[in-house]
Amino acid sequence: MVSGDRTDKAGRMEEAIHGYIAACNTGDADAIAAFFAPGAVHYFPPGYGGPARGGQAIGVTFARLVQAGASRWSIDQILFDADHDRAVAEWTVQRTGLVLRGDEWYEFDPGTGLITEIRGYLASPPAPGASRLELEGFPYAERGYTMDS
Repeated sequence: MVSGDRTDKAGRMEEAIHGYIAACNTGDADAIAAFFAPGAVHYFPPGYGGPARGGQAIGVTFARLVQAGASRWSIDQILFDADHDRAVAEWTVQRTGLVLRGDEWYEFDPGTGLITEIRGYLASPPAPGASRLELEGFPYAERGYTMDS
């Protein structure tokens, strides 16, 4: 890929991420859903109800978070891999009486630029009693991740 093409693609990914986060802050499920390709999935840490599949389900999940805790996200920094249609964004979310930090790994459809997958990670201790802190429902073994404890 030519350097200018990488810059253009990174710019489109950055616009999509910022637009998606702005939509999350409104709590508008339809506005959030518009950033996702058909069949998209958002993997969450334990306690968020497992993966949300499809833009509408993702939108409803975030609308619920905004309504339940007055959540408001801000992006702290983003890294791009335009050659492989992916990015990582580090963020802060403020909720009533709470600040959370984390990051999300984004995969994009190369043709449309829509988000196909998000893997969300929180900077937090393991859940009480948990022997592993992993995203619920994420296919770690199938994707070649280390499974030894």
